[in-house]
Order: sequence, then C-alpha cells, then structure tokens
Amino acid sequence: MKRDTELNDLIAETCNKMDFSGVVYVKQNEHILSDSSFGYADRAEKRRNTSDTRFGTASGCKLFTAIGICQLVEKGLLSFDTRLVDCLNIDFPHFDKEITIHQLLTHTSGIPDYFDEEKMNDYEELWKNYPVYQIQSLKDFLPLFQSEKMKFEPGHRFHYNNAGYILLGLIIEEQTGMPFTEYIESEVFHRSNMIDSGYFALDQLPENTAAGYIDSDEDNTWRTNIYSIPKKGGSDGGAFVTAPDMIKLWESLLDSTLLKEETTKVLLSPHIKVNGEIHYGYGIWLNQKNDQVYKYHVMGFDPGVRFRSSVYPDSDLKVAIPSNIESDPFDITKAIEDALVK
Repeated sequence: MKRDTELNDLIAETCNKMDFSGVVYVKQNEHILSDSSFGYADRAEKRRNTSDTRFGTASGCKLFTAIGICQLVEKGLLSFDTRLVDCLNIDFPHFDKEITIHQLLTHTSGIPDYFDEEKMNDYEELWKNYPVYQIQSLKDFLPLFQSEKMKFEPGHRFHYNNAGYILLGLIIEEQTGMPFTEYIESEVFHRSNMIDSGYFALDQLPENTAAGYIDSDEDNTWRTNIYSIPKKGGSDGGAFVTAPDMIKLWESLLDSTLLKEETTKVLLSPHIKVNGEIHYGYGIWLNQKNDQVYKYHVMGFDPGVRFRSSVYPDSDLKVAIPSNIESDPFDITKAIEDALVK
C-alpha cells in the first residue's frame, strides 16, 4: 500500500510539472497500482478526464492492424511472405513487385509515405492542398502516395511508414470483405472485451470521449484538432481507447486470446533493429538488452494527441498513458520505469 501511495505521488508530481491532460493507468499482475486522471476531456464544458474517457491513439494502434493481418495469416488467406501484388488488387505503377507483407509490417518496404517523417514534421501541412474532410476511407489516402516512386529497394532498411499500414488495412478489407474498422472492432476489440473502444468520426464522437487540444504558446490560445487529422481513424492510426481497455488489449494478446501462441511470438519478435537497443516487431516497438526483450511498447503522436503504452514482461507490468494534448508522456513513463522496473 505504501508503494502504491509513493507511486501515485510520483505520478502526480510528474504530471503536474508538465501540466498533463490524460490518464495514467498502471497494472502489475492483477493489481491496479495507479488509476490517475488529469485535465479536461472538454475544456469548454470543464468536463474532466476519467479512466472511462476515450482518447485518440494516433499511430499507437498500428498494433491492432498487425494483429488483424496475423489473424488472416492464421486463416491461411496470407503468409508473411505474400507479395503485395498478389493480395491487393490496386495498381501502384512505380512500386517494386517483390514487396511483401513482412516488409509492410516492419516498415522496410521502401514505398513512399504520404507523411514522410524524414522530410516533414507538421502533420497539419498535409491537408492544405488536400482537405482533411475528404479522407472518408482508406482508399482516400491513395492519391497521396500511389503514383510516387520507391524510396529504396524492399528490405534495405527501416523507414517508419504510415502508407505501408494504409496498404495493410486495404489488404484486410479485400481479403475479408469487411470495412477495416468493422473488422478490428469485431475481431480485436470485442474479443478483448474492449467495450469502450472503437473508430469514431470526429464529428460524431460518443459520450466520454476527449477532444484533442492544440495549444499555442505564442498567444496563449487553444483549438481542437477536428481540422488537423482525418475525420475517422484507420489502419495507420486514429482509434479511440480507454486506458483500461488498452491494458485488456495487452492481456488478450499475451494470453493468446487474439492469436495462437506461435503467431503471437512472431508478432512480438524483434524483426529489425532500429537503433541502439530499440527494435521493431509487427506493429510494435521492442527494447532489448543481452538478446532479451525487456519492454514492448506502442506510441502515437498527432495534433492534439499523445499516447504511450508499454509492457514489461519480466515484471508483469503494464502501463497505458493516453493524452489529449501535445505534451509527450515519455517523462511519466520513465518515472514509472525508474520506480518499478529493475
């Protein structure tokens, strides 16, 4: 009990220093060590965030897409070596014919990205010439990269790539005959008992959902992110989850509820080294020391959204930190790690 109090004091101190808005949810074994909420889900109405609040996750939900692809592999509809040209009936005139599912999952395909983080740092710039409200489905992203040339030969190196995950979502749609969001809600969220999570349109948000806020330090104003990100999330990002639901996702993945044990191991394997101790699996980041993974994690950054969630297998510790402002929860994650991960 004393440790729980000390942890919550540490979390509160760290969150208050950074004026954090969101939830910090920490679970070890079956014990909830922290369920702490900060800031407002709706600033105008002064509706506070709670552990039941739904938050955007940005790229943090690429893991959901990877799980969906792995399920199709288990059904025999695909293999990880299946070529893009053999499982998606869309023409990409300049794409290499040898691009595989594995390469799309691991950001090693070499295809052009619609938001290239090596060249761009402001996601809102994308929508100046292509209105964000026109993004109604995954296929609506295609004009942003479909006719561009390859960046490099498939498998040559790691290059974080949102477009690759758009293609994975389109593959799920073509192979299942279902809209991507409906498939993930049915086969990932519902099977994990994530009853409060889903893919919601920004102009039709359900109750208990946080608006994403973009703050301006220059004139001390704020605005919501409704004109800054696609109307509805998809396979490269944008699902809404509660912090407890994210923990349910980790538990369902790790106990083989969503995938067979063998497939889960493949998803969680360090397929490519990114830098230092950081590797990438399928839709997931891994930190590794002495050939042992000590941390699995996902993260997402969009205008008005910050999200981090991690699992420490040796400690049976799970952390979910969704936020509806642009202050990165890294310092909170680090404080929890320093206190609990040995």
